[in-house]
Amino acid sequence: MGKNNNERLEFLGDSILSLVISNYLFQKYTDLTEGELSRLRSQIVKGKTLAAVGRHYELGQMIKLGQGEIKSGGVNKSSVLADAVEAVFGAVLLDQGYNVAKNFIESVMQPWLQLINPTLIKKDPKSELQEILQQQGLQLPEYKTIEEIEINNEIRFKVLCLVNELKLSVESTGSSIKKAEQSAANKAIESLRPS
Repeated sequence: MGKNNNERLEFLGDSILSLVISNYLFQKYTDLTEGELSRLRSQIVKGKTLAAVGRHYELGQMIKLGQGEIKSGGVNKSSVLADAVEAVFGAVLLDQGYNVAKNFIESVMQPWLQLINPTLIKKDPKSELQEILQQQGLQLPEYKTIEEIEINNEIRFKVLCLVNELKLSVESTGSSIKKAEQSAANKAIESLRPS
């Protein structure tokens, strides 16, 4: 990585975004538990949502990328767009301070904040799978990282989700071990649902 990348701004932007959204949800949804607030926040600050924000504000055409990234369609990649949104939030915080950054983030995120429906809070797939198995008196699933793959300079993790008593083995990949485990758990839940 060259010196002119935005990773440090992304780090800062990720932190301020999480704080601003946490505070917004805490103030607005006074009857929700800590776990419910966490699940709502994770829906808003996740990469998929941030990529949608980047597309909505046409941020892709303003991103300066290296030749390799351009050839692989970098400006349209969800991960690139999500990182760019975080970097912008970090830059506003550095340049304008917390109060301006807070107001800016709440304004930018408003279309997605309007879509929040606390009655539809879903548990994350790992928690949901755990509850399903516990209700049936079964042991908790095991997760094993079986492979790390590098594709276009991005590391992908292949994970196995095992439910031994049901002889269920599901594999999935993700950009982090946590995401791969969640994806595998989601596939396991789908396979346990009656068809």
